[in-house]
Amino acid sequence: MLNAVPSFAGHGYGSSILRTPRDAEYEVFSRVTRMLRQAAEGDHGPDVIAAVHKNNQLWTILAADLASPGNGLPDPVRAGLLSLAGFALRHGHQALSGKVGIAPLIDINMAVMRGLRQEAPA
Repeated sequence: MLNAVPSFAGHGYGSSILRTPRDAEYEVFSRVTRMLRQAAEGDHGPDVIAAVHKNNQLWTILAADLASPGNGLPDPVRAGLLSLAGFALRHGHQALSGKVGIAPLIDINMAVMRGLRQEAPA
C-alpha cells in the first residue's frame, strides 16, 4: 500500500524486525486498532484520546503517501483509500470531541487489515 513504510519508524510505529512492507503495514494497523479496542472498553478518557490521536496520525501518514506521485497503487485503489482516510480523520476528530463513538474507526482498520492479509493476485 505504502511506499514510505520506513516513515512509520519516526512516528513510534517502527520495529527492528525485518518484514515485508505489507507485514509492517499490517503490524501498524494492528497496534493502533488494538489501542482503539482497548479504549472502547473503557470510558471516554485519556485512553480514547490517545488511541484516536494515534489513529489520526496513522491515517494522516497514509493519506500523504497515497497522495504522493510515487505511490504505485492503481488510481482507483488510491482514491478509495484516500476517501477512507478522509472519513477516518473526520470521524476521529468528532470522536475526540465526544460526539461519536470509535467503533467505525475499528471497523475501517479491520477491513484494511483484512485487505493487507489477502494474497496478491497471481
